Amino acid sequence: MRAFNVVASKVMPLDRSNVDTDAIIPKQYLKSIRRTGFGPFLFDDWRYLDPGTLDIDPATRRPNPEFVLNAPAHAGSQILVARDNFGCGSSREHAVWALDDYGFRAVIAPSFADIFFSNCFKNGVLPVVLKADEVQAIFDLVAADAQAQVTVDLPAQQVQLPDGRSFGFEINPHHKHNLVNGLDEIGLTLQQADKIKAYESRRQQEAPWLFAN
Repeated sequence: MRAFNVVASKVMPLDRSNVDTDAIIPKQYLKSIRRTGFGPFLFDDWRYLDPGTLDIDPATRRPNPEFVLNAPAHAGSQILVARDNFGCGSSREHAVWALDDYGFRAVIAPSFADIFFSNCFKNGVLPVVLKADEVQAIFDLVAADAQAQVTVDLPAQQVQLPDGRSFGFEINPHHKHNLVNGLDEIGLTLQQADKIKAYESRRQQEAPWLFAN
């Protein structure tokens, strides 16, 4: 998993509340369990004017010129800002995979659905909870200047705006440690590899019948 320390980027403003996981990545794309390749299907129903499946090349589909992801001014944004209850709906981990594969490192909103919030930390995407007026300040900033750079500083737990304003956010220390060090659940387990090997070796001596072919 990629480590997360400080990300400075333009912001993609998704001015919608209650964005559910089916909107983030529709059900027809859940057939694949690879963690990569979902970026072109992010917000699929809003992003394209015609339906798609895994078998259709997204490059052949008609983009919706009214949808913010297709706005050239916001291309390359690594920070997504949205409204309340982002990631509600089903618990599909594919939603976070799609955000990450597209290139988003952080999502800022006043609130998140619980399972989506947890899935973000497992996949290297930082969900940042700010007050509604602070989120509005970011929307206002982007509306005035689409090229404005916002900095998300995880070690300092701050979202910094180019005009000097700074908004603090809370994060579970365990989640923070894992993100800063690029550790998912497998990575955490592998930190105990020597102890696991020692235990297996001891058990093989104590109960060799358990390891017989």
